[in-house]
Amino acid sequence: MNVLVVNCGSSSLKAAIVDHDSGAKLSETLVERIGEAEVADHGVALERALPQLMAEAPDDTTIEAVGHRVVHGGESLTEPTMIDDVVEQEIERLSELAPLHNPPNVRGIRAARRLLPDLMHVAVFDTAFHSSLPNRAKHYALPKELAEKHGIRRYGFHGTSHRYVAERAASYLGQPIRLLRLITCHLGNGASLAAIEYGRSVETSMGMTPLEGLCMGTRSGDIDAGAVMHIVRKEQMTIDEVDHLLNRESGLKGLSGVSNDMRDIEERAAGGDERCRLAITVFCHRLRKYIGAYAAMLGGVDAILFTGGIGENSGWIRHRSLQRLEFMGALLDEDINRDARTSAENTVIEINQPHSRVKLLVVATDEQHAIAQDTHAVFEKQGEVLEAPPIPVAVSARHVHLTLPDVAALFGRGYQLTERAPLGQPGQYVCEERVTLVGPKRSLERVAIIGPCRGQTQVEVSRTDEFHLGLDAPIRCSGKVANTPGITMVGPAGQITTDQGVIQAQRHIHMTTSDAVLYGVSDRDVVEVRIDSDGRDLTFGDVIVRVKDSYKLEMHIDTDEANAADLSSGDGAILMPTDGMATLLRKRVRPTAN
Repeated sequence: MNVLVVNCGSSSLKAAIVDHDSGAKLSETLVERIGEAEVADHGVALERALPQLMAEAPDDTTIEAVGHRVVHGGESLTEPTMIDDVVEQEIERLSELAPLHNPPNVRGIRAARRLLPDLMHVAVFDTAFHSSLPNRAKHYALPKELAEKHGIRRYGFHGTSHRYVAERAASYLGQPIRLLRLITCHLGNGASLAAIEYGRSVETSMGMTPLEGLCMGTRSGDIDAGAVMHIVRKEQMTIDEVDHLLNRESGLKGLSGVSNDMRDIEERAAGGDERCRLAITVFCHRLRKYIGAYAAMLGGVDAILFTGGIGENSGWIRHRSLQRLEFMGALLDEDINRDARTSAENTVIEINQPHSRVKLLVVATDEQHAIAQDTHAVFEKQGEVLEAPPIPVAVSARHVHLTLPDVAALFGRGYQLTERAPLGQPGQYVCEERVTLVGPKRSLERVAIIGPCRGQTQVEVSRTDEFHLGLDAPIRCSGKVANTPGITMVGPAGQITTDQGVIQAQRHIHMTTSDAVLYGVSDRDVVEVRIDSDGRDLTFGDVIVRVKDSYKLEMHIDTDEANAADLSSGDGAILMPTDGMATLLRKRVRPTAN
């Protein structure tokens, strides 16, 4: 499928016709200085670009859909979304969160929809990949009412690139992304990091706007808000002047005094320019600081990825930013790194020493290819619309799964757990026996045991339980207990202390293979569902699908969420389509055959 990929900046239009499967660019163009005499607006730019694109493409080329890069999707647009008038208006409304980016994105969308009215248009959001950020990572320490009133929270950006290179790295390493802990470094004029835990973004350096985080080409990145207020008072600056200072005159440009281009800065630094040397030092110091912080947050890292114009092309920046990370097993091969440059034939380059515990990779990003892939996916999901039956909701209370040795330690040698009542999932049951959980702060008594025994001991608690016990339990799929806290369990015959195993269970849906075909999903897909509760529409995002023929169709949420939403076991959940704003529908979209 050939997709016209459109990326509109404030005064530029970048467009390409892309094969969604291979990523091949059949033709591409860049129009600059939009708004000046010769190119009045994005509509004029696109009118001129389209004939050129078609003329340079192979003779039999046809455009089947249009994919638009949109920087900010806010709270509501968290996945690639088919554009209609409602979606277009929502993107425009979100301009207050991204005033430098969303307005030109909207102008490009309007121009393209006017010129190509018979094609499907799809918006792909920079913020979408980071919609999985946990609460602890996405909230600022501001009064809740003020933050909610104005939509102030951390959204993250460059998500299309972070997801794309993470998937490419997983393919290169020959492992499913759901088994990897990755740190992705997108380094260009705009720069950000992401911590990707088992396929989900759990932390990223940019925040409510692309201004937070690393030192960038012209953006300051992290800065004490008190310093900004001090400048405002001393210089008597307006809000617009401060905006211009922090977004346009700071970062590498402000530090070096000569350029925002790392190539120029490196050249001048090599010639002895002290301000340029300082700019590089600050850039790499902050980058290394974030890498170390994210490695600690993930509890270890399997690979560190470099991408973007600087990340792919500057061996010096990679060298300086990876210095002093040997303690975590990240060992750079200086000779390979010095000459490593990605190309169309060599899109992933390994720059670590053979015995390095952490893989160090340079990965070519291709956001146009990613946008084309996402556009194709939305296109494929348009077709026959079918009523989908609700998915029964099950409320999962705190419980433990035990190994046979741990049963023996808690209840005595040779002890067999006693089934009390069957559970919804075939073969599982709640036991008569109970244990006490002992955390750093408090205890929980008479916690249920779920049988039969498993290959590893695991404790599933709610957020309220986590605070009560004094633990920091991450949100994980069942069975993913690496780098999780341990706990003490007390039984009638003894006690055990585990070194890991306590999690908050990620919302999940159990279903069979035939259910998956019916709902149009696959194992490990992350979906949204809607639940009607006493006339209130509740949407739950970040729900993982688990497919196995022994499962029974059921959605599991914990007691905290059930209590907050006034839900009970037996309520029905509607699996939502994946075209964003269509989540108001009670129907699903099943792909039509090509």
